[in-house]
Amino acid sequence: MNVSRGWLTVALCLAIGCQAEKPTSLSDRGDDGSSGQSQLIDVSLALNWFPEAEHGGYYAALVHGYYEEEGLRVTIRPGGPKVPVISDVAEGKVDFGVDNADKLLLLRAQQAEVVAVMSPLQNSPRCIMVHKSSGLTKLEDLAQKKSFTLAMNSGQPFAQYLKKVVNLDGVQVVNYPGNVAQFLEQTDYGQQAYSFSEPFLAEREKSDPLCLMLSDIGFNAYTSLLIARQEAVSQKPDLVARMTRASIKGWKKYLAEPDQTNKYIHEQNPEMGMEILAYGVNALRPLCLPTGFDESQLGMMTAERWQTLTDQMGEIGLIKPGTIKSGETFSLAFLKTEPATKPAE
Repeated sequence: MNVSRGWLTVALCLAIGCQAEKPTSLSDRGDDGSSGQSQLIDVSLALNWFPEAEHGGYYAALVHGYYEEEGLRVTIRPGGPKVPVISDVAEGKVDFGVDNADKLLLLRAQQAEVVAVMSPLQNSPRCIMVHKSSGLTKLEDLAQKKSFTLAMNSGQPFAQYLKKVVNLDGVQVVNYPGNVAQFLEQTDYGQQAYSFSEPFLAEREKSDPLCLMLSDIGFNAYTSLLIARQEAVSQKPDLVARMTRASIKGWKKYLAEPDQTNKYIHEQNPEMGMEILAYGVNALRPLCLPTGFDESQLGMMTAERWQTLTDQMGEIGLIKPGTIKSGETFSLAFLKTEPATKPAE
């Protein structure tokens, strides 16, 4: 989600988004979600960034017809800078959204009634990208650096947690520039990254990137969550179940056979070339299906992980301890991968 944020990319992808059919909110339809125009239910899904590998499973469900198999006509809305995905879901402007767990907790603390119903990634791709030649092998090694520049958005939860648990007194922290230009020029330099994007850009320029994962120091926020409005979870559970099942099926397809979906993503966002998309899905596989994690569990979340993240967000002062019940931030009720058996006729 951190490929170069040049104005050309923004303008191009926003233009693509503007061409998409305007989604219709479920709040404007009947209890069954029907638009009355066909047997398919119109559903909108808002992304947290422009189309890329991070969203591959959702696009695979669209490309391979899995949403239609569940009776859904899904419109995917591309995201971009400062697009309020979670707020839009909470306000019923879109039916579902894709975003990360730390942001969900921040918005829950502001009374956004949203719930995570599925997480395709078990481990976060969030990392600090450094040079192999720097000698750094883990994030804790930054404490020993006396002349090192670290580019990151200091207000982000991961950055505040990093500063809390690792002594960065000898590190010059600067704003994240949104590209890898400075990284390519300076050896004693690191920057925030997602393991499936910036490292590709650095390698393409014959650099030597190494990803130091934030999950290794315990900050492991669920990523690319499928998010629904609390009202939909309570009042339209069948719809949420259909959307979740199809999305999980899409993620399994994307991880196994990504080529057709990557072609479609490239068409939606030409900045995402086929090479970087292929790199992205290869980097995503071990995050979605880590060693010992069975494919049948794809989408799963745990109460322990949500509680840990909630506690961490309180420790760094981003949410007031006790204001959020972590068990209300997610639901496991929709993780069945097969629809209920129809009664015999």
